[in-house]
Amino acid sequence: MEIDRADGRTPNQLRPLSCSRNILHRAHGSASWSQGDTKVLAAVYGPKAGTKKNENPEKACIEVIWKPKTGQIGKPEREFEMILKRTLQSICILTVNPNTTASIIVQVVYDDGALLPCAINAACAALVDAGIPMKHLAVAICCGVAETGYVLLDPTKLEEQKMKAFAYLVFPNSILSVLPEVSSPAKGEPVEHGIITSVTHGAMSVEDYFLCLERGRAASAKLSDFLRSLQSQFSGNSSKAG
Repeated sequence: MEIDRADGRTPNQLRPLSCSRNILHRAHGSASWSQGDTKVLAAVYGPKAGTKKNENPEKACIEVIWKPKTGQIGKPEREFEMILKRTLQSICILTVNPNTTASIIVQVVYDDGALLPCAINAACAALVDAGIPMKHLAVAICCGVAETGYVLLDPTKLEEQKMKAFAYLVFPNSILSVLPEVSSPAKGEPVEHGIITSVTHGAMSVEDYFLCLERGRAASAKLSDFLRSLQSQFSGNSSKAG
């Protein structure tokens, strides 16, 4: 059964992507990321000397601060901070700058669905802009599961309200690492080849989950190509893809 989407997309089609880098002059790295009308700004400050309490001083520390468009931060935003932190820790090479802290500020500009993946993509672009050593790039995708079991990629806010469950998936880019020229993959820093982060909300069957995984992995190729194009245009201020 084919599902008609209000914006005319196919079930497996992402919204138009847009990204600008180096947009905040006081930050060490920054990026804005848009998927359709959903837009997030990310800024990186650091690395600065010292680590946070309960962090390993022999490695670099990643701090994530989520700022909603309006109002105070709540439980969902705290969960987003935790997911972002764990995801970014897994793709950054934490042994290059030990006993330092990099702070990533995530500012929601507008939420029209798939907010967390958009924030992860923005943070990844900002880390590249800041020159933070990374094992590889990462791309994030949201898959929504309808009551009928149908899977929609990159749902809008209206579509999210009709979904029974979601899967937030983060895949590694096919490029193995994003490292300074003098560096090589560090000891004790494995490179991810499968899936970096997988978070589900709502009730879905095992079959639903694997369908989300299959659709998400296939769609991640376009995001990977887009991120690589950003790298090749590092000297430019912005890049867009339809």
